[in-house]
Amino acid sequence: MSTRRHTHRTPLHDRRPGTRGRPALAAALAALLALGAVGGTAGAAAAHGGGHGGGHGGGHGHGAGQGNGHGHGKGSTLRVATYNASLNRSAAGELEADLSTRDDAQAATIAEVLQRTRPDVVLLNEFDHVPDGRAVDLFRENYLEVSQGGARPIEYRYAYVAPSNTGVPSGFDLNNDGTVGGGDDAFGFGLFEGQYGMAVLSRYPIDTDAVRTFQHFLWKDMPGALLPDDPATAAPADWYSAEELEVVRLSSKSHWDVPVRVGTRTVHVLASHPTPPTFDGPEDRNGRRNHDEIRFWADYVTPGTASRYVYDDDGRRGGLRPGASFVVVGDQNADPLDGDSVDAAIDQLLDHPRVTDPLPTSAGGPEAAVLQGGANLAHEGDPAYDTADFADTAPGNLRADYVLPSRDLRVRDAGVFWPVQADPLSRLTGVFPFPSSDHRLVWVDVAVKR
Repeated sequence: MSTRRHTHRTPLHDRRPGTRGRPALAAALAALLALGAVGGTAGAAAAHGGGHGGGHGGGHGHGAGQGNGHGHGKGSTLRVATYNASLNRSAAGELEADLSTRDDAQAATIAEVLQRTRPDVVLLNEFDHVPDGRAVDLFRENYLEVSQGGARPIEYRYAYVAPSNTGVPSGFDLNNDGTVGGGDDAFGFGLFEGQYGMAVLSRYPIDTDAVRTFQHFLWKDMPGALLPDDPATAAPADWYSAEELEVVRLSSKSHWDVPVRVGTRTVHVLASHPTPPTFDGPEDRNGRRNHDEIRFWADYVTPGTASRYVYDDDGRRGGLRPGASFVVVGDQNADPLDGDSVDAAIDQLLDHPRVTDPLPTSAGGPEAAVLQGGANLAHEGDPAYDTADFADTAPGNLRADYVLPSRDLRVRDAGVFWPVQADPLSRLTGVFPFPSSDHRLVWVDVAVKR
């Protein structure tokens, strides 16, 4: 979700009846205000090693050099992160213009968060897509590779960007308001092509020849898809006409399988950013789409018939190779207990037999929940797991962003970069209007055997 479109808007409906208050919230504040707890958020994250040097290639995933491993012996510790950076702009070309100088305050703050946490691989959500990787190159050169706030520069020699469905005209009235055109009638909401896009940055080589994208996968081609229903008619699942279903895509941005080479091993970074489950009506087209965008990865990592229906943008069929290592990353726009997502949407991944949920936490999340009150007081979920600072009225702060490794990748550490207000680094997260983003960076350290 984004400070420029999705934040501080009231959801249209809540599918989770019977939410109850958390008497543990006061206890959470007491525990959190053993103020040394923040060291587990900012301190542990900042302690992750890693140097910088060498040049990088630009654009769609080419570069030179080798990422730096961490750890000893026959294995490495790989830090994987996801960060909805809210580096989206209101018009095409604005992000590239902002990043072409070194004086964009938001970009500098986002860069400092990355310099403090030092992930080896990171997915940036809501990073407007610019052809030929020009924006991601400018972000690396003018921000990441320049010290921000006294932090050590960080160099990502490899990057992957690709087109997004956001802002791509469908030619149909997809929101059924009687007119064709605008963000709601695009294949993914956006005021221009590529708004709210994605970028993967890596200190390890990206096998660009083996990348798979699923931008054009049709929603109707998912068996048992939760296609929306027009409540004004008796026919089922008829929000979209038969003609529209021949073009409506599942992914609101895209789904990418980005293989990263760590020594002799390959880790598949499964990147996406499902639509927020709001900004619709009783047909719940966005909630249902969010559910199925999440389901796509759950099916993709399941061998056999569950993933047989999958096809990528090159026409190759089937899911991930059995036994392959992977990490699902992204702003999934779904909390396991609170908020407006379809029931159990994110549980499709959290409860998957091939997936580990490291349960990253922060000290800043519980503090924010108590200080902000409002909807947070009625939430069921533990605010230590929250990753997004949303409107206090509704939906409140949520766990929306995830780094979920395959079970063969042993988790060594995990965290959410959300310092308490007494920590000097809280200037990087702040309160609304945020200096960086309404989301917090989530990182997980995994052991990768060579």
